[in-house]
Amino acid sequence: MKAVVCTRYGPPEVLQVEDRATPVPRQNEVRIRILATAVTSSDCYVRGLNLNSAYRLMARLALGWNAPRQPVLGMVLSGEVDSVGRDATSFEVGQPVFGFNRHRFGTYAQYVCWPEDGLLATRPANLTDEQAAAIPYGGLLALHFLRKAEVRAGQRVLVYGASGAVGTSAVQLARHLGAEVTGVCSTANVDLVTSLGASTVVDYTREDFTDGATRYDLILDAVGKRKSAASLRRGRQVLAPGGVCVSVDDGTPKLRREDLVLLGELATKGEIRPVIDRTFALDDIVEAHRYVDNGHKRGNVVIAVA
Repeated sequence: MKAVVCTRYGPPEVLQVEDRATPVPRQNEVRIRILATAVTSSDCYVRGLNLNSAYRLMARLALGWNAPRQPVLGMVLSGEVDSVGRDATSFEVGQPVFGFNRHRFGTYAQYVCWPEDGLLATRPANLTDEQAAAIPYGGLLALHFLRKAEVRAGQRVLVYGASGAVGTSAVQLARHLGAEVTGVCSTANVDLVTSLGASTVVDYTREDFTDGATRYDLILDAVGKRKSAASLRRGRQVLAPGGVCVSVDDGTPKLRREDLVLLGELATKGEIRPVIDRTFALDDIVEAHRYVDNGHKRGNVVIAVA
């Protein structure tokens, strides 16, 4: 099979397309023929080890010292079940699926084997594989943090970084929960964030959301503290009584299969829609990583694998 291998930590050029053996599913695994994946910010952090010195040391111990032990990166997929292990009963050969695995990686390839009881679910029938691959990463993370903050109808939620993968999902999911949503983004993305259901959009290049009179029950930093630390410190002054400020960098999210199923159901009903900035071929993975590294993508960058 064709796969992208991370030869060492470094810039996008460390990624190389190679031929590798097609994996064989173990007894409780399914093999998936991958039709689409996505380049996430987490993929780029792993590839480049773009962390402070303390976290970089821990990452090397966890992932591999000079290069990832699992050299094929990628956490997200959409495709179809190609083979099942002896004891795997949850999926059938030919079944369309989509999913997320932040521990196994392996989706920058034509095939991968994942446990049948992992974050894997039937792909929404109304979505293409490219669209389905744009849902799990941002959707699962956004849903975790909104649930952690106990967002409910009538509350005011501000999403800082509303045009990224997590942000576009958070705006839609908060709106689905009945919250009044304010999105913070750049000028180029105001129309996009408005179309996703934000009742108010703040262009951070022209105004500071902390200057307004609105008080928020939740401020969700959807871009990470390296980019938003100063804004979050100021943001606490516009929290409502009992309000909370949460970052995607806070803790290790607990991701659940039932949430992936829920995201699929919401996408089927049109309650949420995937946002895709660009689609690249697998052979163009280096270019795709360069684009994500620039930090200005809208929603998701998708890789067409087939």
